[in-house]
This record gives sequence, structure tokens and C-alpha cells, in this order.
Amino acid sequence: MEVKDSNGAVLKDGDSVTLTKDLKVKGTSTTLKRGTLVKGIRLTDDPDEVECRVEKIKGLVLRTEFLKKA
Repeated sequence: MEVKDSNGAVLKDGDSVTLTKDLKVKGTSTTLKRGTLVKGIRLTDDPDEVECRVEKIKGLVLRTEFLKKA
């Protein structure tokens, strides 16, 4: 199973990615800004989603359509 970012680059566990869009985080008042660097992603069973940790938010799941490999 290959996981690809919005540009078609293959993602692997531990890669760093940047956000391509401002995203509101459900359940919090936090908004992740475009260009935010997310380090150390983990792949999930779903090829369209990755798990990561941003700022103080643990276990955040992001869709790969909003990510670009850094």
C-alpha cells in the first residue's frame, strides 16, 4: 500500500510534511495554518490518512490531500 501526498510523492513513516491549507481542528479552538511543518508522521491502515502530533495535540489524524512532503 502506497501513501501519497497532494503532489503524488510517496510518504513513509517518520517523514516531515507541510500543510497546504488552513485546517480547523475539531474539538478544540485551534487552527493549523498553511505551511505548518509536521514532523514524524505515522501511516495508518487508510492510505488517505496519516497520524501525527502537532503542538499540544496528540493523535491528530490528517488527510493526505492537505499535505505536501517537506
